[in-house]
Amino acid sequence: MVSNLTKVRVIYADTDAMGIVYHTNYIRWFEMGRNEFMRQLGIAYSQLEGLGLNLPLTKVSCHFHAPASYDHLIVIETKFDYIKRASIRFNSKIWDEKQTKLLVEGYTIHACTNNEGKIRRIPKILIELIDKYNINKGE
Repeated sequence: MVSNLTKVRVIYADTDAMGIVYHTNYIRWFEMGRNEFMRQLGIAYSQLEGLGLNLPLTKVSCHFHAPASYDHLIVIETKFDYIKRASIRFNSKIWDEKQTKLLVEGYTIHACTNNEGKIRRIPKILIELIDKYNINKGE
């Protein structure tokens, strides 16, 4: 299955008083990975917005294995898990620079809504990615 690798250098503002990455930044990095992954597949989030569709976050899970610190280079690995009628799930892993040590893993689930917040089916442009990249259609 296709995935995206995004590299990010930890800046000082990402850390807490103990000098390690503050936990909410990993969720932000999940988002960075999703955005780059979608772009890699040929559809940017801005294109969905242009169609009047949004993918608001409905659930997030994050398991912390080891901390990252200031000036470390991290790698965000992002993959599709599934696409259902009106939702999509991305799996994320955050690794050290050499991808030998898993720092964090988790997932995000997103609903597909219109600009008024009403649930809509996943658009055809995303459904076509299912076949192209062998993405699980869920149940």
